Amino acid sequence: MIRAAKSAAAVAALALTFLTAPVATAAADPLATLRGQQPRWHACATGPDDAAGAELDAAGARCAEVTVPVDYRRPDGRTLSVALSRLPATDPAHRLGTLFYNPGGPGVPARHLALALRQAAPALGARYDIVGMDPRFVGASTPLDCGWPTAGPGSAGPDRLGFDRAAELAKDLAARCAPYRALLPHASTRNTARDLDLVRAVLGEPTIAYLGSSYGSYLGEVYLQLFPDRVGRAVFDAAMDPDRFGPDLTATQGPAMGAALTAWAAWAAGHDDRHHLGATTAEVLASVERVRLAAERAPLAVGAHRVDARALPQVLWTVSAGDDAAAYEEFSALARVLLDAAEGRPARPTALLEAVLTGLAAPDTGGYAATQAAIMCADRAASRDPLAYYRDIQAHRADEPLFGPLTRNLTPCTFWPAEPAEPPTRVRNAVPVLLVGADGDPAATYPGQLSAHRALTGSRLVTLRGAYRHTVYAGLFAARDTCVDAAVDRYLLDGVLPARDADCPSPRPSRRR
Repeated sequence: MIRAAKSAAAVAALALTFLTAPVATAAADPLATLRGQQPRWHACATGPDDAAGAELDAAGARCAEVTVPVDYRRPDGRTLSVALSRLPATDPAHRLGTLFYNPGGPGVPARHLALALRQAAPALGARYDIVGMDPRFVGASTPLDCGWPTAGPGSAGPDRLGFDRAAELAKDLAARCAPYRALLPHASTRNTARDLDLVRAVLGEPTIAYLGSSYGSYLGEVYLQLFPDRVGRAVFDAAMDPDRFGPDLTATQGPAMGAALTAWAAWAAGHDDRHHLGATTAEVLASVERVRLAAERAPLAVGAHRVDARALPQVLWTVSAGDDAAAYEEFSALARVLLDAAEGRPARPTALLEAVLTGLAAPDTGGYAATQAAIMCADRAASRDPLAYYRDIQAHRADEPLFGPLTRNLTPCTFWPAEPAEPPTRVRNAVPVLLVGADGDPAATYPGQLSAHRALTGSRLVTLRGAYRHTVYAGLFAARDTCVDAAVDRYLLDGVLPARDADCPSPRPSRRR
C-alpha cells in the first residue's frame, strides 16, 4: 500500500479546500470561465453508421461536449473535451434531479450505457435526468490512442521465459505511449472526478445523484472525497478498495477467481450429461487442470486459433461473466471445446470462445486498453522492478497456478513513461452512501468491498450472499436480483438508506460435490 508523505498530504488537503470551498467572486475562482460555459446540445449520432448514437437520439437524449483543463492546477492552460449524453426524466413533474452514471472500466464509455441504465431501471429514468459522461480520453471525449498491437501482456505463463516475454511486451506497449507523456500524468481518476464536478456546475446542478459500477464505484469514492457537499444520493455497485486501486489491484483477484471457477465447476458437475466435464466438482476442476497443463506444453488448436499459456487464463476469465444458468451453460460449452483441444480432438470454438480469441488477437482499436492503463498508472505508482512481479508469481504458483501468473503479472505501468502527478486519493469520510455487491465477486473482491465500507463510515453495505457475479444492480452486467434492486431503488428514489448493513440471499443453481 502506498501512503503519501505528510507534506504531500498537506498539499492535497490544501488543494481539496481550494477546489471545494465556495468563492465570493469570479476573480477568486480560476475555473469561473469554464464553469460558465454553455453546452451546445445536439443529436448524439455522428453519422449514418453510429447505431449507438441513433439509439440515444431515438430515446430522446441530447449530447454535448464540455471543455475541461488538462491540469486543474493550471486551469488557463491546455484543455480537453469530455463528451456526455443527457436523457431527460420521463416523469418531469416528479423529477428528483440529475443522476450521473459510470459503468466501470476504467476506460468504458458512459454516454450510451446511460440509456442501458434507463432501460434496466425505468423508475430511475422517470425521476432523474440520467447523464453519461465519457471520462477524459475515453469514447467520444478527447482520445488517447497509443496504437497498441495488443491489449496487454497477458499471463506470464509457466516459466521465466514466458515472464521475460511478457515483460518485453509490456515495455514495448509503454514506449508506444511516450509521445503522450505530457498528458499521461493527468489521466487520473482524481481529474475525472474534477471533470465530473465541472460538468455538474455547467449543468447548473447544486448537487447530483451518482451510480457507479465496478471502477465507477472508485470514481464515486474519489468524487465523494473531493466534493462531499456536491452529492445527494450515491450508490456504489461492486465497490473497489480505495486503498489499493491502481495497476496492481489485480493481484488480489486470483483467489476470488479460483472460487468463482469452483462455483461453476459445482454447477457443471450437476450437468455432466450435457457437457461431460466431470460428475463431481473435483472432476470438473481436474478437467480444467488438464487443459492448463496441455497449454503449457504446446498451444491448443481451436479452429483457426492457437491458445497458449499466455492466453488461456484470459480465456478462462470469462467465468466471471455471471453465475446464472445461462452464463454457466455458455462457459461449460467453452470449457468442453478447450478440453477437446487439450486431448487432441478436433475443437471448433463456440461463438463466445471465437469472440474472446478474436479479441485477444486483435490490436487495441480505439485505444481502450491503453487508456485503461493510462488511468491506472496515473492513479498509483507501480513497482519499477520487473523481478518483484516474477518473485510474487513464483511465491503463489502452488496456490494460484491458473490465474496467479495473470493477476500478479507486471503491466505497462512498470515501464510507464510518466509518473502520477498527485498521490493516491485517501478516501475517508462519513458521507451517507449505499454499497451493494456480491460476496463472491471475482473482480471487486469482497475484502475490497469491506475496505471501502470501512473507509466510508457513513455507508451501509447490502451483500448478495453466495453469488459469484461482478456487479449486482438492475441486471446491467449480471443476473438481476430483486432484493438488491429494492434496496437501491428505495434509496435513490425515496432517500431511505438501510438502517444497518443487510444481506440478500442468492438462489444458487443446483450443484454436485
